[in-house]
Amino acid sequence: EIPQFWNVLRGDMSIVGPRPHLLEHNAEFAKLMAGYHVRAFVKPGITGLAQVRGFRGEARDNSDIQNRVACDLEYLENWNLSLEIGIILRTIAQLFLPPQTAY
Repeated sequence: EIPQFWNVLRGDMSIVGPRPHLLEHNAEFAKLMAGYHVRAFVKPGITGLAQVRGFRGEARDNSDIQNRVACDLEYLENWNLSLEIGIILRTIAQLFLPPQTAY
């Protein structure tokens, strides 16, 4: 994650926000999930609501993608400072006590 933190310092990413997907997946994921394109309205993040809820690593099926995007949209619709701080604190906690879905 160090290279991504460098991107935060440069202003290309934020600490919290929707995790970026590979560019070649964007069109495919947009077909699977209405509202997918809304994720592009904010900078991608190193961590996000989907990650602290256990949706991390490679997406294995359509439901993985839908769950992650649903979390991203929930984050965007309900953004506030306490949500942002909560995600950061949960991310830090998961560094020391990783959930079983972490890899």
